[in-house]
Amino acid sequence: MSSTPRTPSDLDPAIAARLKRSTDGLVPAIAQQYDTGEVLMLGWMDDEALHRTLTTGRCTYWSRSRNEYWVKGDTSGHVQHVKSVALDCDADTLLVKVDQVGAACHTGARTCFDADVLLPASE
Repeated sequence: MSSTPRTPSDLDPAIAARLKRSTDGLVPAIAQQYDTGEVLMLGWMDDEALHRTLTTGRCTYWSRSRNEYWVKGDTSGHVQHVKSVALDCDADTLLVKVDQVGAACHTGARTCFDADVLLPASE
């Protein structure tokens, strides 16, 4: 079963035309703390999730496991207030700079990237 969102979107057609989506219609969205540069989490957005993010000022993602949209913080209170959204040079990844309130990770950690650091082999 496909996890492709089927919601029509009011995303600006000029932005939609630039996006390079995965085969399931999604673009990875990296959430980064706007003032410190701390990488918080990775989520997935389709056109509608990006439209909602841009128009509401709160991060909206597409849940591949639940097949539904979710607004970060609606259930946890750990809200992401959007400061800016940038498209990378290949137009296949979004960088969402946010002001994170509370933990970004579903485990309760500040970031999803601090629990399992992999170190390169020594030279």
